[in-house]
Amino acid sequence: MKNVTVTLDEDTAAWIRLHAAGHGMSVSRYVGELLQRQMRSGAEYEEAMRRFLAKQPVLIKAAGDRYPTREETYDRPGLRR
Repeated sequence: MKNVTVTLDEDTAAWIRLHAAGHGMSVSRYVGELLQRQMRSGAEYEEAMRRFLAKQPVLIKAAGDRYPTREETYDRPGLRR
């Protein structure tokens, strides 16, 4: 574990003390867990975006064909997963 000093204004310090106590934690541990959650959610978002962008685009019409209707578009089995 690494110790870090953080400077807070009085209102923020009071707020964090109250919330940490409400969760039965020290301010240090509470802030550490908040930061870990934030870090994980950012990493999860990046991974989801990478997976999404890795997929190949799907053509919804061939040249000269009409575009599908809304009902046809959303009735495709591939969208029901």
